[in-house]
Amino acid sequence: MLCGLETEYGLWIEGRGPKEQLEDAAEVVRSYPNPCFVGWDYRFEGPRSDLRGFEAEALSVDPIDAEFDEGKQLPPAKDLRSDRVLPNGARFYNDHGHPEYATAEGSLDAVMQDDLNGEQVVWQAAQAYSAQTGRRVKVYKNNTDFHGASYGTHESYLVPRSLPVESLMRAVVPILVVRQVLTGAGKVGHEHGTPCDFQLSQRAEYFSELASVDTLYRRPVFNTRDEPHADPSKWMRLHVIAGDANRMPSCSRRKMYLVGRAIQMALDGNSPEWDLASPVASFEAISKDESQKFELDLKDRVVTAAEVLASYLDDSEIGNECRSLLVDLDRDFDGFARSVDWAAKKRLVEMANSPDPRAIDLAYSDLDPEESLYQALLEADEIEDWHPNEGGQRSRAFARGIAVEKFRKDLLSVSWRSLVFRQGEVELRPDVSYPKKLSEITNVLEFIEALRGLDDA
Repeated sequence: MLCGLETEYGLWIEGRGPKEQLEDAAEVVRSYPNPCFVGWDYRFEGPRSDLRGFEAEALSVDPIDAEFDEGKQLPPAKDLRSDRVLPNGARFYNDHGHPEYATAEGSLDAVMQDDLNGEQVVWQAAQAYSAQTGRRVKVYKNNTDFHGASYGTHESYLVPRSLPVESLMRAVVPILVVRQVLTGAGKVGHEHGTPCDFQLSQRAEYFSELASVDTLYRRPVFNTRDEPHADPSKWMRLHVIAGDANRMPSCSRRKMYLVGRAIQMALDGNSPEWDLASPVASFEAISKDESQKFELDLKDRVVTAAEVLASYLDDSEIGNECRSLLVDLDRDFDGFARSVDWAAKKRLVEMANSPDPRAIDLAYSDLDPEESLYQALLEADEIEDWHPNEGGQRSRAFARGIAVEKFRKDLLSVSWRSLVFRQGEVELRPDVSYPKKLSEITNVLEFIEALRGLDDA
């Protein structure tokens, strides 16, 4: 299943504040020091299109963000977003004041590897910006500024258009609510809703709707944005905004595996039936359940998150890993904490006994290898040092990367679904394997013909 991961990074710049955030994030992106292509194609983007068959009149806007933006003369959208397409097929850009790295789409392990690459891309851009301006810069892989703002880590999954949206939603919503037990990034304290000292998810208290196209305000558990990034008559894209930014790659892999399982079960027609009484309330309640019972209400009974999770697991390596972690959660919390971000962070906070535990939370997500507490735990062998498998099927990102690396002077624009050269446009199909021999082509016309040959196959 073709999938991808998009992470907005928290950004702090010495001497700058929220009113400069949009421009500062764009400057950081533009400071990226390595080869890339500038010229993203926005034709296929429609954030108000809804999977349920209509278009929203407008997207909800955070009133606090609106205050900061009021009266500002902003540059054109393409300049503000400052899109860069990288030679690995990934996209790096400014999204509402946050440097965002969207991985090259591909298999699960390929996405995990590129997510790690994204950390280095953002760090390199921040370091280059710091060298140019003389300002200190901090970058955080997290989802909160601890001042009421939340920014996203979004997932994308390519799904056949033939699957009814209602079936997809019934299958996916329960796993979005409960997977935080095995995948949450962890958060000290609360900013909305029920008070707590520590919670599993950095995003859970920011959801107020079951389903909608919105992402910035009145956020839904199930996002219905319909931007397929492929032939819309054949494909739709499940756009998930309910996950956390993980430091542990295995946590990210587990997070996406669980949604992938839900999608596959919906396609096979054997999704488990979990009729949640209130998905929004359950999402926050599980995150803030410091008893760690993790119970949620169905319309006719009470069940545990572990029961729901177990109903989605197969006999794969990751499925068995999830089962083992559910056992460890009850019997060996230290072992559980080696593989799950929220538990590792919770242990760290408890051991430090700091008067300012939120500083520890931020330091865990810090990308600076000299100051990151995540990096310190890794080097001390307190958490697992997991690396994705290499290889696998080459997706259309492989062709996009070759175009950026070898034929940049011939490119006019790039998007997820097509390449526009001076010599013509090529559709990038998401459902074919792209042969390694494409990288041996040195002539742009031959490259275009080779891609069109794949499309005709």
